[in-house]
Order: sequence, then C-alpha cells, then structure tokens
Amino acid sequence: MNFIFERITYLFDPLHYYWEHEKVHRKISLGLVIFFLVSLVLIELKRNQLLPASIAVFLPGNHFHAVSLAFTVVLILEVISLIFTIPCSFSRSVGKQFEILSLILMRNAFKALADIPEPITYSGNEETIKHILADGFGALLIFGLLGVYYITQPKSSEEAMKPTDIYSFVAAKKGISLILIGVFAYMGLVSFWTKLHGIHGGDFLYDFYTLLILTDILIVLLSQCYQPSFYAVFRNSGFALATLIVRIALAAPPYYNVLLGVAAACFSILLTLVSSKLFQQKYKRQGH
Repeated sequence: MNFIFERITYLFDPLHYYWEHEKVHRKISLGLVIFFLVSLVLIELKRNQLLPASIAVFLPGNHFHAVSLAFTVVLILEVISLIFTIPCSFSRSVGKQFEILSLILMRNAFKALADIPEPITYSGNEETIKHILADGFGALLIFGLLGVYYITQPKSSEEAMKPTDIYSFVAAKKGISLILIGVFAYMGLVSFWTKLHGIHGGDFLYDFYTLLILTDILIVLLSQCYQPSFYAVFRNSGFALATLIVRIALAAPPYYNVLLGVAAACFSILLTLVSSKLFQQKYKRQGH
C-alpha cells in the first residue's frame, strides 16, 4: 500500500502546487477578463446581425448573459479548488463548499438578470427582481456566516493520529481527489459537447455536487479506519449532512434555496461549537 500512496502523492502534489501558484492564478484571471470582453463583443455583433448564422445560433442575445457565463467560469475554477482541498481537513473542505454555494447564489442572481429584456425596466419584471434580491442577499448572508464558521474552527480540529496513519489517510484522500478531477473534466466535456449540438441537459455542476456528497460519505467511512472514536465519526457525519443540505438548496426554487443554504451554514457552525467546546476537550483528557 505504501507504494500506491507514494505514487498518488507523486501525481497529486505537483498538480496542486501548479494550480495554487500565483502566476497561474494571474493568467487565469487575465483569461477570464478576456473571455468576458470577447463574450460582450460577440453578443453585440449578433444583436447587429454581423455574425454568420452558423455562429450566431450558439450565442445569446442579451449582454447580461456574458456576466452569467463569466460567473460560471469562476464557479468551475472554485469547484476545481474544492477538489484540491479534499485532502485537507473535513472542516476546510466543507467551508469551501459554502464558498461555492455563495458564488452559485450570486451567479443565479446574474442569471435571472439575463431574463430581463434590454433596456432594463422594473415594470413587468417584478418577480425576476425579487429573485435577484433573494439570491443576492442570500449569497451575502452565507458569505457572512462563512466568516463565523472559519472563526469558530479550532486550531486543531482533527483527532490525533500516528504520523504513518496521517500519511496514509491524506494519501487516500489525494487519490480520491485525482479521480474526481478526471470525472469533473469528463462531465464538463460531455456537457459542452451536448450543448454544442443543441441538446439542453441539466447543469453538470449540480450533478457533480451530488457526486461530492457521495465522496464526503466515502471519506467519513474511510476516516473510521483512522479516527474510530464517536466524536470523530459524529463530527464528520455532521459535516457530510451539511453538504447534503447544500445540495438540496441547489435544487430548491428561489427563496427556499437561500433558507436551506443558511440552515446548512448555521448547522455547521453549531456542530463546530458543540464538538470543539464540549466534546474535544473530553476526548483529549481521555487520551483519544
């Protein structure tokens, strides 16, 4: 098994280092700006009928769709970052999922904006504007709760383990992350290919979130091999439940998605406070 763990670490660590490198982030940010500007130009050309019909058919006719597309790219980048945080602590991975939820709500607000004809008017668009306000304030509220969540995290939230167990556990999670990167790339390519051929399926990001829930449960079961105490099992299972509520929030209609997202964030904060303040000290004194 040590040989497998070494191979996994050998593959994962350079990818993680490359993705988190400052120069890579700058290039990605610059590419995102160019993508947004090009999208605006192409949409404007379509509106003025200056593009061939074979190209124009794939482009939206509202400038605000460019904003939605840009936020979709940002969301994809954040999901990739989430995959790379899986080998970190369970609490850090859950925090990253709340970051993505806040971005999804923000994207939904801009997505709804694209349904309003240009130029923007209030009359006749009251319901859409309510959805924009709900998603926008919901994203802000979850963003604030996320700050509280990070503040409440103890410096050492994981149970003490032997160095060899830590290496094996982290390497196993790195292997799961590598598999998820491949699956995410495949799902993205399939989604792009189907939309290119006019087949409008569901958002693959939501489907991938379902896979993340199954991954969280797998890691909870895997952690029992290294952290078998009731404290660790309950805490990790609680965080997995929070991610399940997040997934339900993504599938819920406007207003309810915000309520469910806030409920998941509050649940995670309370779980952290209860586990760290009431139980962690007990297990430390008992030598677990």
